[in-house]
Amino acid sequence: MFREILQGIVDEADGISAVLMGYDGLPVDQVERAFEGVDLNLLAVEYANVLKEVKSAVSLLNTGDLEEMAIRTARFNVIIRALTNEYFVTLTMVREGNFGKGRYLLLREAPRLREALR
Repeated sequence: MFREILQGIVDEADGISAVLMGYDGLPVDQVERAFEGVDLNLLAVEYANVLKEVKSAVSLLNTGDLEEMAIRTARFNVIIRALTNEYFVTLTMVREGNFGKGRYLLLREAPRLREALR
């Protein structure tokens, strides 16, 4: 079930990868297209570490639950959508990709991913 949802997100967004991951840094499932020059697994694990720190800061500041985070680099856009207190999903796209569409797809598919996690 996860793979089908993640594949749909990658295909519709023309993304490079989508990963359903726990805050512990362990992927539940992932879909990726062949892309040279970057280790997409390492990228997801490292961003999980960053996300844990941001989640902790958001909690400390009492500003509400973390919903979404975006990381833009010279080569990539990474959109991260929190699903539960334990899981999140990432979408990695090339910099020229449709960022808004990627955000929309993660938001649209978040309820299906949450339901599949139960």
